Amino acid sequence: MQKFPMTAQGLRRLEEELRRLKDKERPEIIRAIAEARSHGDLSENAEYEAARERQSFTEGRILELEQIISSAQVIDPSSLSGNTVKFGAKVVLIDEETEKESTFQIVGLHEADIKLGLLSISSPLAKALIGKEKGATISVPAPGGDRSYEILDVIYA
Repeated sequence: MQKFPMTAQGLRRLEEELRRLKDKERPEIIRAIAEARSHGDLSENAEYEAARERQSFTEGRILELEQIISSAQVIDPSSLSGNTVKFGAKVVLIDEETEKESTFQIVGLHEADIKLGLLSISSPLAKALIGKEKGATISVPAPGGDRSYEILDVIYA
């Protein structure tokens, strides 16, 4: 089985989602299906169909989460150090064109959320950052043309 790198925080988030789906969502769906069945003819019962669709989606997500969690290889960024960007690092960048400063943490594919500053290890930006040191300038291909960033800091916490 292939292992996927993940932070402990990312694993906790996925485990919490799995627990919520199993302990809260699943029982609610079962109740909704039972109530919809009590209304009679299932062939024209929109409530029943909606509950079954929700059940299908939820069960699929539960299976997906169980597979992700079982194949997670937790890497603790606080055990790493240095000025070189590796998995788990928080990287402070400045866009050389706009002068906008951004901070991203390089995380596993299944825990990435750009709105939270969690950058997937497989993203073009993360690929360009890996192995570079504080002070380095990187170029990243983007739809509007290459973007250049300077690495201001590399933090392992």
